Amino acid sequence: MKHLLAAAVLLGLSPVAGATEINVNLAPDFTEKLTEDYGLREGDYLADSVRRDLERALERAGADVARVDVTILDAKPSRPTFKQGGDSPGLDMFRSVSLGGMKLSAVAYDASGAASEPFEYDWYEHDIRQAGITTWQDAKRASSRFATRFAETVD
Repeated sequence: MKHLLAAAVLLGLSPVAGATEINVNLAPDFTEKLTEDYGLREGDYLADSVRRDLERALERAGADVARVDVTILDAKPSRPTFKQGGDSPGLDMFRSVSLGGMKLSAVAYDASGAASEPFEYDWYEHDIRQAGITTWQDAKRASSRFATRFAETVD
């Protein structure tokens, strides 16, 4: 009985999933880059990150959006990916650093299916001294900034 009560309390406290459907796609050119250079699993990781950032930003803004279609047009890692490390054994996975970031575009749809103006955003680190300490840190920073600005435009 105690476990049943605890489960009911946790269900009551857990946030309700937003009604906004968020679809994150990868541009064909970026998919090719993932296949050849970064590894396909990195695309899933980035798409999940963008989806979470958008969910939070839309909820914070109180935006009434039925659906959002996002396309990751490009992304660059701050550190080598696993595939890059495997393809280039001499590459130092811990000390190799590059300027990362991401370019995205999105369109929001209201309940009637009317589309917003396309929104495009990109951000890439410009100072190697500020480059991310994890593989996709700069790209995640771009995703967060994109989500905040996008939510402001559809609010």
